[in-house]
Amino acid sequence: MHPARPRGYFGIGVEGVSKSANVGALLRTAHGFGAAFCFTVGAGFDTRASRAADTADAPSHVPLFRYASAETMALPERCVLVGIELLDDSTDLPSFRHPLSAAYVLGPERSGLSAPMLARCRHVVRIPTRFALNLAVAGALVLYDRMLQHGRFAERLVASGGADPAPPAASHGPPVFRRHKPSWAAKPSDDTEA
Repeated sequence: MHPARPRGYFGIGVEGVSKSANVGALLRTAHGFGAAFCFTVGAGFDTRASRAADTADAPSHVPLFRYASAETMALPERCVLVGIELLDDSTDLPSFRHPLSAAYVLGPERSGLSAPMLARCRHVVRIPTRFALNLAVAGALVLYDRMLQHGRFAERLVASGGADPAPPAASHGPPVFRRHKPSWAAKPSDDTEA
């Protein structure tokens, strides 16, 4: 049984990455976590070569946008850009509250995100590790953390082991009227009793 789909949406992308296998693995992971879109910025990767890691062929199922630079990148309205970077002033991922609608961006392992891209980010988060992780692994950790935060799962037990099943999906009951019941909501039996 799959948990209820969380509200909001997310996209994920890369800037300046040239390793096709890393991009392919990230696209496959994004597709698996339910990404609404993926994107690349100034990335020189080969789509055919990325298919070796992207066995799900994510671009056939998830929109993939390609931008030449951070300045030309366009995101949906009210979509918050979140950079993933090992900076001293970055927020540690376990302490970060994910926006309801977000786009996450990762840079190459050696040089990181560019200054123009960091300037566009509303938030910058870091995975608290000793050194930079592989791009696809870092993206997977961020998306997993988002799923834990926005998904509907049962609470963890204090002791080790599994928890009870997840709570039921939210449902809506009949309308509630505070003052009087409008005529369109009255049952036929209500008219005969009056």
